[in-house]
Order: sequence, then structure tokens, then C-alpha cells
Amino acid sequence: MKYEKIREQVLEAILDAVDQGLIKGTSGNIALRDDEDDVVAITPSGVPYKGMTLEDIAIVDLNGKWLDGNFKPSSEVPMHTAVMRARPDVKATVHTHAMFATIMAMGAEEIKATTPPQCEFVPVRVVPFTMPGSDEVADRVVEALGESGKSVLIKNHGMFCCGKNMKAAMSATVYTEEMAVTEYYARVLGNFEPMPQEAVDKMQALIAADQAV
Repeated sequence: MKYEKIREQVLEAILDAVDQGLIKGTSGNIALRDDEDDVVAITPSGVPYKGMTLEDIAIVDLNGKWLDGNFKPSSEVPMHTAVMRARPDVKATVHTHAMFATIMAMGAEEIKATTPPQCEFVPVRVVPFTMPGSDEVADRVVEALGESGKSVLIKNHGMFCCGKNMKAAMSATVYTEEMAVTEYYARVLGNFEPMPQEAVDKMQALIAADQAV
């Protein structure tokens, strides 16, 4: 089978996301770029993730052309491949409709870190709504991520996260949803207090130096 290794990682990640409640039904999609060839493994469109096989994972080129797989690739191929073209450091991308990220995307310009581990993934900016699967939403996600961003929210849609490998992209996804959950409940209780920017900067420096606790 072609590109078995990246297909395995995509399948494992999507099932993990389902088990964590980050993805439900056939919504959400995950992609991983090959280390050697300019191709991407991505979840297919409209296929239930439980029971999915490696052959069901689609292979596309960096422009989104479908090359292999039993089913056509996710309609969000433009968003995943646009980020990978713009960011050579990005190998893995995760898009979910996780509940609290979706809720917080409707009423904020960005969400804030409230605990030290979350500092790695801020700022988490909010992208205005544009039609799913469009080049426009892809371009806006690329712009919001910039040169080093790891996570953005998409208004009335969900979140998009990326990383140097699948572990990093999934970590960004988990912590972005945690940020959204924490901020939501803190605002409901009226005691929302994000970490001071000075503390965020110090934590990011420790993380960059691989010295975080």
C-alpha cells in the first residue's frame, strides 16, 4: 500500500479524537504530510471514522489533487494543504467542531491561556466565518496562524490546529479545547482571569528552550 505510515498515523489520530469527544459523526478532519514526498494523507469525506481502514484514508498532493484512496478526500482539503504550503514547519493538521471551541469562537477576538501548559498555543485568534471547504476560509486560516501560530478558531465552525508532527497537532487541539472550556466556565462564574502576558511570555520562553515543567 502507498504511504502506509502516514495513513496509519492519520487513522490513529482520528480515532483518538473521536474517543476524546473532539470529533463526532463524520465532522472534522485530520491530515499528515509525508516526510519525503509532497503528498498528504487526509481523512475521507462523509465516511464514519469507526471501522475506517487504511485504504479509506485519501492521499492528495499539496495542491489538493486526489491521488489515492477508496473515498474522495475531505472537503476541507484546501484548508489543510494551504497551511502546509505556507508553513514548511507544519507536517500535521487537525480540524474539529469541538463544542467549546465552537462556542467561544462566536463571541471573542481570541481566547487566552489560563494555565501554564496552555501558553504554548496562544495567541488563538478567531477567523470570521466563510464557507467551509472554500479557498477563502483556507486563506484566512493561513493569515491568522501567521508564521508560528498553532491554533485558530473559526467562527460558527470550530477550530484548526497544526504542528511539526501528529503528536504536536493533537496536543494543540486538546489544549485549545481545554482553553475554551476553562474560559467559558470562568466567564459564566464571573471570575475569568487569564494569565498575565508577562507570565505567558516567560512560559513560552521556557517551552521554546525545552525547560518547561
